[in-house]
Amino acid sequence: MASVNPGKRAFSLFDEFKQFAFKGNVIDLAVGVIIGAAFGKIIDSLVKHLLMPLISLIMPGEKGYMAWKFVVNGKEIPYGLFIGEVLNFLIVALALFLFIVKFLGWVMRAKAAEAAPPPPPPVITKEQELLTEIRDLLKKGRE
Repeated sequence: MASVNPGKRAFSLFDEFKQFAFKGNVIDLAVGVIIGAAFGKIIDSLVKHLLMPLISLIMPGEKGYMAWKFVVNGKEIPYGLFIGEVLNFLIVALALFLFIVKFLGWVMRAKAAEAAPPPPPPVITKEQELLTEIRDLLKKGRE
């Protein structure tokens, strides 16, 4: 029966993890997640501290958007915070759309245009060549 060396197996597992963790894709993903989390906090602050208070100024009432609610049969249904979260989501979705779909799409098209070789000149058939000669002779005859 073969013996298994746990130290060697753990070292091999560590090597595999190191190869996985330090690939470019994983590091790029980690950076993207961190930047995305920071961006989410900025948008959240924008909505909570700037946009929703401005909307509260327009809407009637003195307590602000956090106190907005419907009252049905004595039960309260708060909707002010929900509107803030929806606005937060829409801003993040718009920013992602503009960055991922529009900007990166433009960059990819620009790279594809650079990499694409110029199209070959059109092939002129014998008929087209003869018709061109006939046209040129007719023009010459009129002059």
